[in-house]
Amino acid sequence: MAVSAVDNISLFLNRPRNILLYLGIWLRPANYVSLYVAYAIVVMFTQYSFVFFEFIYIALAWGDMDAVTEASFLLFTQASVCYKVTRFMINKNNLVFLLGFMEQEVFQAQNERHVKCLLHQSMMIRRLCLFFLGSALTTCTLWGLMPIVDSTGGERIFPFLIWMPVGPEKSPQYELGYFYQMVAIYISAFLFIAVDSVALSMIMFGCAQLEIIMDQVQQIKRVPMSGKLKKQDREQLIQENQVLFVECLKHHQAVIRFIETVEDTYHANIFFQLSGSVAIICIIGLRITATTPGSVQFISMLNYMVTMLSQLFLYCWCGNELTIRSEILREVMYLCPWHEQSNSFRRLLWVAMERMKRPIIFKAGHYIPLSRPTFVAILRSSYSYFAVLNQTRSKEK
Repeated sequence: MAVSAVDNISLFLNRPRNILLYLGIWLRPANYVSLYVAYAIVVMFTQYSFVFFEFIYIALAWGDMDAVTEASFLLFTQASVCYKVTRFMINKNNLVFLLGFMEQEVFQAQNERHVKCLLHQSMMIRRLCLFFLGSALTTCTLWGLMPIVDSTGGERIFPFLIWMPVGPEKSPQYELGYFYQMVAIYISAFLFIAVDSVALSMIMFGCAQLEIIMDQVQQIKRVPMSGKLKKQDREQLIQENQVLFVECLKHHQAVIRFIETVEDTYHANIFFQLSGSVAIICIIGLRITATTPGSVQFISMLNYMVTMLSQLFLYCWCGNELTIRSEILREVMYLCPWHEQSNSFRRLLWVAMERMKRPIIFKAGHYIPLSRPTFVAILRSSYSYFAVLNQTRSKEK
């Protein structure tokens, strides 16, 4: 693969870009703008109306804990989708800036080693997001099968317990209601994964760039002190090393600015999702304990739990990988043959290492660091709330 053929945007954002483009949420095309905007409005209407119907049902069923938990297990996810997609559409100017940033010359691969770094990180995040997408679509499919497989006495029911303007008793009202719910939930799944994948892919793009900087630092050559090397050649080698090191520092500063822009653009989305994950996981746990083991509903709830946990893990894992690489970069810089370089090189290295004492930490809401300890803390909080609610429900029975 030729180095000039690498397209950073296509490499990291091809799948989420295509999904959002097909759903009318991506950047507007040059032609058919009005039609594209109308299509986006229809797509978002399916999501907001679904949340609205859920609120109506919960209001009507208020006081019945089982009915409320059964209806609200999807409420937080749907509300999160609406919030994140709306924020994504509002922040399109930042998205344009980030896409242009990714195509800057400083981020372009200079050799085959750099291409391998980009390919490795892009392939990893694509596979993880594909598992996330597959799990979400499997869950949606199982939900669609529940009215068919788990229905009792031939009674027709909708896949989800939400208020509907049509009833399941007659046709074609039932078919229209069923079609609306399934279309809305599949669109929600695609939007959910695509919007998250944009932020996750950009974080992993930053990881790839840090690996490229490490490779560049390791290319700093030793300067032998023996008399075999002429003074002129020695000075030229020192100068070349300094130029290379300055380029590495500029590259590192560009990565920091890029990650800061990504955080400023998507930190609210991620904070909303992490905060809601506690309630989502807790409610899913309650629904799993209330369903019959082996039923389609039970399997779908387990799969939904896997989907939510994989999303939470992806965010924390990507943020953790970014922080680890920024810490390793500092060690790699110290291991370069700095003692054989000029005084100006050493001063630059000292300043850079002082700066790198503060590693790059991606924070949700500019407050919660994305890391493995955060993942564990959210799981503990979810289990604590689940234990309390499960005990309360047991006492009521």
